[in-house]
Amino acid sequence: MAETTPLLSIENLSVTFRTPGGLITPVPEVSLCVHPGERVALVGESGCGKSVTALSVTSLPPTDRAIRTGKILFKGCNLLEEPTALRETRRHGIAYVFQDPMASLNPVIRLSDQIGEVLPPMSKAARRERILSLLADVGLPDPVRAASAYPCELSGGQCQRVMLAMALAAEPQLLVADEPTTALDVTTQRKILGLMDRLARERQMALLLITHNLGIVASYMERLYVMYAGRIVESGSVKAVLSNPKHPYTRGLLAAVPSLKLERTQLQDIPGTVPPPGRFPPGCAFAPRCAFATADCSQAVPPLFVKEDRAVRCPNV
Repeated sequence: MAETTPLLSIENLSVTFRTPGGLITPVPEVSLCVHPGERVALVGESGCGKSVTALSVTSLPPTDRAIRTGKILFKGCNLLEEPTALRETRRHGIAYVFQDPMASLNPVIRLSDQIGEVLPPMSKAARRERILSLLADVGLPDPVRAASAYPCELSGGQCQRVMLAMALAAEPQLLVADEPTTALDVTTQRKILGLMDRLARERQMALLLITHNLGIVASYMERLYVMYAGRIVESGSVKAVLSNPKHPYTRGLLAAVPSLKLERTQLQDIPGTVPPPGRFPPGCAFAPRCAFATADCSQAVPPLFVKEDRAVRCPNV
């Protein structure tokens, strides 16, 4: 890695929400980093705290009402303590692409106007030229038609390309893609992810991808964080983690991936479900679902055991 200073560094972040039933903490402790130009994946089941972590970086709802402790450093500035740095980061530093473009785009405003809201002040002609250029960059075959269209006039894949154009409009240094292909068919998923990968390389932009799909991670990402119950349980290079998973949860996720090479009558799964926030078990949150759990696992949260470029939150590996 040419750059040794992280672009984004999350250190011991805890996120707590006030609810009618009391305080709940979906993310009790998470630390991760993304270097300039790096492609990093954050994986785990639904309910593990991945999206809450990503939204907390720039205080997007609902995390703007949460109690957050720890540090979120972007280019060395703690965004939890420096409002000016947070505003600048939202404006030019970090951009997001979310799961469902139809839910993110305004259905009654033309797409050119929605993209134009992201652009800095400029003449009308320059604004239109910039919008058409962005739409062309994301691979829309007819940028003029797309610019004048409403979201309902485009397909889901085309709308996700528009969302990517909006994210790129501010020329961010980090793109956070939160399950950007969930609502798309498999063929369109591959095209969108390939496009994001190409644009990130061309623009020397860092990419943080939140996903369940380990196939995507293997194809496009460089480094991987595995999250469970609001904590990182394993991290390392994608090649190292996927070829030799250490944590029982990572092994379970990989075993659940369908394979054409294996003859099975039934897919493997991980018994049980992710516990809801506020009801995390004592000790290791994965212990009730783990085939290797011992009595000690329910006594205290295990620390991260770090060796070279690997980190695993399990003493039994």
